[in-house]
Amino acid sequence: MPPAPPRCCAPLLLLALLVMAGCGEPEWRTKDIASLMPPLAFTLVDERGETVEADRYRGGVALLFFGYTHCPDVCPITLARLAGQVRDLPPEARDDMQILFVSVDPARDDPERLAAYTEAFGSAIVGLTGSRAQLDALTKRYRVTYGYGEKDAAGGYAVSHPSGVFAFDRDGEARLLIRDGDAPEAVRHDLERLLAEEG
Repeated sequence: MPPAPPRCCAPLLLLALLVMAGCGEPEWRTKDIASLMPPLAFTLVDERGETVEADRYRGGVALLFFGYTHCPDVCPITLARLAGQVRDLPPEARDDMQILFVSVDPARDDPERLAAYTEAFGSAIVGLTGSRAQLDALTKRYRVTYGYGEKDAAGGYAVSHPSGVFAFDRDGEARLLIRDGDAPEAVRHDLERLLAEEG
């Protein structure tokens, strides 16, 4: 019968087992929402004035963000950051990612205005909007809300909306929630990992 290993080796053996157990795929660095949210589904109007279904954006990774073009801070900052993330991707991966900017202010954000707004951030962003009923159905689907403030003397008003970005995989399944506080490196890691998955 072979001799038992020295007691001093036991901690090393345990450490080796722990390292081996951790060699699998690391955890997501943004919020994992797989199985918590439904697949991407909607009927909206795009920035060309065409009615589109969510199926049009299957096959690639889709990022869904709610906002409006008169937004003074959250929307332009978020879209600029997302567009930057897409530009930092390898060239062959850029065409596999689409940023869907859904305006919850259809009274002011017609297709022409949406097109001009998204163009400033890059070709990866598509502007979408719809009727109040369509927007209500979509925001309810992803458990978020929006609302309108009082009009000022010039007729302007603020719109409250969520600041998070929903990420969907190539099959349209909800996978991640990207939040304001997520570091750029964490977002890049998760988007690259999502893009690397087979559809």
